[in-house]
Amino acid sequence: MRAIRVAVVDDDPASCQRIASYLERYSLEQGEHFETATFTNGLEFVDGYAPLYDILLLDIQMKPIDGVEVARQVRRKDQSVVIVFITSAPQYAINGYEVGALSYLLKPLPWFAFSQEIKRSIAQVRGRVEESIIVGEAGKSTRVTLHDIVYVESVRHTSVMHTLSRDLTLNTALKDLQSQLESKGFFRSNSCYLVNMAHVVGVEDQESIMSTGEHLRVSRPRKKTFLEALASYIGGQE
Repeated sequence: MRAIRVAVVDDDPASCQRIASYLERYSLEQGEHFETATFTNGLEFVDGYAPLYDILLLDIQMKPIDGVEVARQVRRKDQSVVIVFITSAPQYAINGYEVGALSYLLKPLPWFAFSQEIKRSIAQVRGRVEESIIVGEAGKSTRVTLHDIVYVESVRHTSVMHTLSRDLTLNTALKDLQSQLESKGFFRSNSCYLVNMAHVVGVEDQESIMSTGEHLRVSRPRKKTFLEALASYIGGQE
């Protein structure tokens, strides 16, 4: 089982060290392996952020930008990372739920509460790993949750991944994405589209109707197989 990648962001170096030592203790006691990176400047962290981490342990009261703003900017690039706030002021932690934080821990940080929260975070990460894909976009790697992908479109020599929140232009051929995703509920409905069955809400003539309201062409030779695959998916046989 691969290591859990953790980023610790706290402008107090002593606090960073304490959290890192807690992760080492958890590793020794529970046999979990972590790859830990610590940061003492939230602005530098978000400027160089790449969606490589599974868990983000984030102090709220930092300067020049606070932890909630750091989380807000991280969410623009990464919807999957598990965020846990660590703060000495619980009234600020409420704002953390606006950016999809899992929970928060209070300073001074007790070992038992920390270990329980890490256990819960790991369980969430393990549940998400199989549901995400890492794709390359404009020279950087981006993690995308499979459920967020509506369909992938072939456009000349690139692929455009249409997600619920934005479109990603990838330097990956559609056939390569097909080989990665067809066992995960995706179907090549014609030469241009790889659709996520989870977002197919109907079929009309030669078109599949997507949850976003878009109509995508299903080629005549593939329509029968498409309908069989859709029925199989709905029936839970995938």
